[in-house]
Amino acid sequence: MNKSILFISANQLKEPYPVYPLGISYLVSYLEEHLPDLKILLFDFNINDYSELVQLIKKENPKYIGASFRNIDDVNFYAKNSYIAHYKTIVDLVKENSKTTIIIGGPGYSIFPIEMYNLLKPDFGIYGEGEISLFKLIKTIEYKENKYDSIPRLIYNKNGVTTFNKKDDSTLQPKTSYNKEMTDYYWQNSGMINIQTKRGCPYNCIYCTYPLIEGKNVRTHNPEILVENIEKYLHENNVDYFFFTDSLFNLKNKFNYEFAELILRKNVKFKWGAYFNFKNLPKDLLVLLKRAGLTHIEFGTDSLCDITLNSYRKPFTFEEILNTSDICNKLDIDFAHFLILGGYGETKETLKETFENSKKIGRTVFFPFVGMRIYPNTELCKIAINEGKIQPTDDLLLPKYYVAEDYNEEYVKQLAKESGKRWVFPDEDSSAIINKLRMKGKKGPLWEYLTK
Repeated sequence: MNKSILFISANQLKEPYPVYPLGISYLVSYLEEHLPDLKILLFDFNINDYSELVQLIKKENPKYIGASFRNIDDVNFYAKNSYIAHYKTIVDLVKENSKTTIIIGGPGYSIFPIEMYNLLKPDFGIYGEGEISLFKLIKTIEYKENKYDSIPRLIYNKNGVTTFNKKDDSTLQPKTSYNKEMTDYYWQNSGMINIQTKRGCPYNCIYCTYPLIEGKNVRTHNPEILVENIEKYLHENNVDYFFFTDSLFNLKNKFNYEFAELILRKNVKFKWGAYFNFKNLPKDLLVLLKRAGLTHIEFGTDSLCDITLNSYRKPFTFEEILNTSDICNKLDIDFAHFLILGGYGETKETLKETFENSKKIGRTVFFPFVGMRIYPNTELCKIAINEGKIQPTDDLLLPKYYVAEDYNEEYVKQLAKESGKRWVFPDEDSSAIINKLRMKGKKGPLWEYLTK
């Protein structure tokens, strides 16, 4: 095979920091192993622009172009910036300047696979994890088999009808291939490189799309291969901070114990952070993870009121939030709480309880989001339709939010001020402080400096 594929990372979001396009790295690694004669090219819209994309397409004339769409919008109730027009421009430019086969995917696409396929009109779409599906698609095209119905997760046009193939139980791709130019950019501008230890989420939070994108079945890396990859990368690059992008790190704790013990046994020195919640997070695991390099936790807390937590279908209580926060402070693990204010079931009384309870938590920073972004095929979407907040025919590609009727911004910000804690609302620009710290060589999320 003497063909080429150009992967496009369409993401341009740089606040609070640009995020390494990890999904493309997994695709590259899988194709390098299974289609070694395929030439692979990369293009990143956080680094380059439209004119440079056109130049690259004309120069290389790739047979395939895979565009990855990470976000649909900024998930910010205040701004409501949509990225759909940007994605359409990319696909249109590809069509205007080549005869390539266009394949689209990515987490944003996977939430709206049919809608975006019909809007952007590529040749193919792949929803969810795409390593195996993309490999099978390229093989099918190369061998002119025209057997698209056997490729899982594929969306395509069959006799004028958009056809949607069912997903399979894919296994997690154990290796990732990082691009040197991209690594240098993200290390300089975000102070971390992403990696993944597991996919899937078994929980049922009413608004969440992770189960739609990755499934509810949690699958883990081979810890030996994962640690080998990290160790190899540390030796080849001047990078010492990783962020694990698992939907939640503290799933499959048997794996987590084994992974941490392996890091210690091999004496691999690096710092890292991850997303956690408060279920299945015993103190001895936190102690072990701290020894294995854990420095930052981003908690998907959502609320500090049990009534609201129950409405959101969170699998933990405020008592668990308080106890785990206390343990993290005692272990000197920096942590931040990410909350959703004014979501389903929220009232003035539950909001007041959240801010009162925030006073009980030691040093931390709170990042509240306002309202819940409504996504299709979630429980929140059904609730919003039943309550008449949206119609079944509404185009949810354009951001729509569920905001409780009792939500009052002035009241909420007054409560935040009176709490004496550090609250960073979406309309506050904290990037200036963070960017100054990055200029001084600080690495990691850096939100811990907002508490000091």
